[in-house]
Amino acid sequence: MRAVVLVGGFGTRLRPLTNLTPKPMLPLGHVPMIERLLTNLGRGGVVEVTLALGFKPEPFVTAFPDGECAGVSLRYAVEPEPLDTAGAIRFAADVAGIDDTFIVANGDVLTDLDVSQLVSFHRSRGAEGTLHLVGVPDPSAFGVVAIGADGKVDRFVEKPPPGSEPSNLINAGTYVLEPSVLQRIPAGQRVSIERTTFPAMVADGSLFAMPTDDYWIDTGQPELYLQANLDLLVPGRHRHDLCVGVHPDASVSASTVIIRSVVGPSAVVAEGAQVRGSVLLPGAVVGKDAVVTDSVVMGRIGIGAVVSSSVVGAEGIVEPGEHLDGEKRPDPTAP
Repeated sequence: MRAVVLVGGFGTRLRPLTNLTPKPMLPLGHVPMIERLLTNLGRGGVVEVTLALGFKPEPFVTAFPDGECAGVSLRYAVEPEPLDTAGAIRFAADVAGIDDTFIVANGDVLTDLDVSQLVSFHRSRGAEGTLHLVGVPDPSAFGVVAIGADGKVDRFVEKPPPGSEPSNLINAGTYVLEPSVLQRIPAGQRVSIERTTFPAMVADGSLFAMPTDDYWIDTGQPELYLQANLDLLVPGRHRHDLCVGVHPDASVSASTVIIRSVVGPSAVVAEGAQVRGSVLLPGAVVGKDAVVTDSVVMGRIGIGAVVSSSVVGAEGIVEPGEHLDGEKRPDPTAP
């Protein structure tokens, strides 16, 4: 089984974390996001993945120089121009020469979905395409799906106005597609699979969906990226994945207080510092007596500083004694 993984976004919502690091290379529990995704695809029988990229593949090639990640072979398809989701899938599938049933996955989703189960469901229905669905309290920010008793999709509505959703089931970003879907997508054109291709398949009665209650999270926003990391500390939260909080290559003073947090390799936490409900990414520095709460830090936190509900990128500096609350540094909206 082959797969296309969509990693072409610019990670805008995660800035400033993505100012220097591509979103799929950000760590989740000390492991790059893309590696956790490919590990799960590999469990489901995927042996080759083509990464659909909107920019240079060099960071991925550097990270995986042997052309392999988590036992899965890697290819790269770099779009000459932004092609949106369907256009990117068509382009990557053409580059890889895909001519049989294949998987598509969004690169910023972390899930325990058994992909082989989704494939089996797809084949049992004789579907042209099958979506993975999960239920959420507020589906209005997602593609919302209504299905019949047999799993056939009756309606697919991308980001409906609040209160108008046909169900609480959302498109969870993993699909099984037949190669005939590619012929629905004009080559080299900007096309949305959510707004154009899926509704056309619904009209033809060829789109199905399988809801599950597996762990699922969209890591594309800082608060969700933080949550995804912290969830990896909780035994039983995931079917397979778990991580230790403090990486053995981190430098942590014996007098620090670290509670429900992820501290990455080469991160430094000085004496008297407190880190609670936070993620310190590789290279982060927390100075003496500083306090970091509910935050993601890549940069430097000065002596005695207090950081709460904030995001500090690799270039970000919080001065000694400064208080930072609910801010991003550097400010991604600044010119």
